[in-house]
Amino acid sequence: MRLEEPSWWYAPSDDVRARLLAPLAAVYAWAGERRIRRTQAYRSRLPVVCVGNFTAGGTGKTPLALAIARHLVDEGEHPVFLTRGFKGSHKGPRWVDADHDTAAEVGDEPLLLARAAPVMVARDRRLGAIAIEEGDRAASVIVMDDGLQNPALAKDLAIAVVDGRRGLGNGAVIPAGPLRAPLELQMALADAIVVNQPPATAGAPLAAASTVLEDLRRHFPGPVLAATPMPAGDVAWLAGAAVIAYAGIANPGRFFGLLEDLGATITARHAFPDHHPFTEADAHRLLADAAHRSARLVTTEKDLVRLMGLGRRRKELMQASTAVPIALALEDAHGSRLADLIASAVRSGGYRSGLAPRRPPPRTTSR
Repeated sequence: MRLEEPSWWYAPSDDVRARLLAPLAAVYAWAGERRIRRTQAYRSRLPVVCVGNFTAGGTGKTPLALAIARHLVDEGEHPVFLTRGFKGSHKGPRWVDADHDTAAEVGDEPLLLARAAPVMVARDRRLGAIAIEEGDRAASVIVMDDGLQNPALAKDLAIAVVDGRRGLGNGAVIPAGPLRAPLELQMALADAIVVNQPPATAGAPLAAASTVLEDLRRHFPGPVLAATPMPAGDVAWLAGAAVIAYAGIANPGRFFGLLEDLGATITARHAFPDHHPFTEADAHRLLADAAHRSARLVTTEKDLVRLMGLGRRRKELMQASTAVPIALALEDAHGSRLADLIASAVRSGGYRSGLAPRRPPPRTTSR
């Protein structure tokens, strides 16, 4: 169920719309819990590290998945990404060809992931894992981008990423709130939580990051780690630069705030829906705005790859735009803890961990 995020999901007090949608949320929660409990998970012969989230919308899981893959490469492993390929036309299983595939075919996130490691797109994660096992690419670890709530594939390490500014919203399940399933159920599926701390200037916070960390540490028995979004590469040119920022991601405010943190003067903001398929009209409008304001077009890597292989004006927009790569950085102690968790999963994961299922999630009652 895919929805644009209503602002009232993250309102500090109860909202009548959440109460009205509570019966539908209860049905959605029941169906999700039933699916998780009744599906027999496939145990891959390769260790599986999953990076997901508790809520709908963006939390920063893709930068964390990229960081984990690069860490695994540094450790001598051969990671392969497994992803659903959201918004792509191919159901898979199918290897991503970053030189020829477009976002319309495989989704935007797989094209980003392919810069760090081979990527398998598969709606059915079990079939995707089998295709990786039987494929011709060197593979020693599967890094699963999204799919915390997907019961088809057993995970050896499951990490949930939480947005430190928005937190978990009103605590209700879709469509009454942002949660993909009841929180107690989801916490039982996770081994660790990483809180993506907000940029300092990303607007008035809806939930203080320190409060989010404290609340999660009180209620979650595993490690709760803190991460901060950081630019990757040279961004000194942004200091004092007049830019037009555009983004079609789940939380464009986070990106705009980061640009301001880096010293950019944003003369215009263009926020599009998450995974927005840019049109020729969109490209024309953005290029005209840049010419009118004599400002530089700046966007995210995910938005830029969505322009690849498209029409004339969109190609011009891609060539005129500069992407600011974003990475997640963990403090030394937290980074070391995450590295230990990954190393343990790699050592004991896959067939080496046996066929015992994960601990069963507790039965829950929806709000």
